[in-house]
Amino acid sequence: MKNIILLSVALITLASCSTTKTLGELYPAMYEEKPLTIAIMPPINRTTHAEAKDYFYTTLYQPLCEKGYYVYSPYLTMEMFQQESAYDAELFLEADLSQFRNVLGADAAMFTIIKDWRRNNIGGKLTVNIEYILRSTKTGQTLYQKEGNIKVDTSVDGGSGGFGALIGVLATAINTAATDKVIAGRKCNAFVLSDMPAGKYSPSFEKDSSKPGTKKLIKATVN
Repeated sequence: MKNIILLSVALITLASCSTTKTLGELYPAMYEEKPLTIAIMPPINRTTHAEAKDYFYTTLYQPLCEKGYYVYSPYLTMEMFQQESAYDAELFLEADLSQFRNVLGADAAMFTIIKDWRRNNIGGKLTVNIEYILRSTKTGQTLYQKEGNIKVDTSVDGGSGGFGALIGVLATAINTAATDKVIAGRKCNAFVLSDMPAGKYSPSFEKDSSKPGTKKLIKATVN
C-alpha cells in the first residue's frame, strides 16, 4: 500500500510539473542537430560530499543509452579527461567544446551539476538535486537543460506506538545507511531524462516532438 501511495505522489508531482509546451518547442535544437553520440563530462560537485562526483558519474551511461544515444564509456573517457586536464568539467561548462568533437567524435557533451546529495538516516530520506545540461560540440549551444530534486523514501514501518515505533526508527536508520550511495542519483536520472528527446537508436526518434514537456525543475518523492 505504501509503495502505491508513493508512486501516486511521484506521478502527481510530475503531472503538476507539466507544461503546455511540447518537447519540440522546448528543445528545438535537439531536433535540428539530431545528436547521435554523447560524451559524459565528469560531474560538477557543489556539495561537501567529495565522493558524490565519482559515484554519480557512472549512473549516467545506462539512461542515456536507453534514450537512444551512443554514449562513450565513462571508464574510458574518464582516463582521457584526466590526461587532458578535463576532469574539472566546470572549466568547459561555457567553453569551446570542439576538442571533444575532434578527439572523440562526440556530437554533444552532457554536463551535470550536483547541488545537493545528502542522507537523513533517522527521517529515512535520500535527497539529490542535480542539473543536467547537454551542449552541442558543434555549435556550443545548449540542446537540453533540466533540473531534478528527488527524495528517495527509505523509511520502514515498525508498527504503531511504543516499542514498534522505536523499532521502525532504528530499522529506517539502518535501511537508509545501507542504501546504495548512488540509488538516489539513479532515480533522479530516470525522472529527469524521461523528458529528454529520444536519440536515433530509439523507436521514438523524431516521433516525440509533440509529446508534452515538463518544467525546468522536477520534484518528486519516490520509493
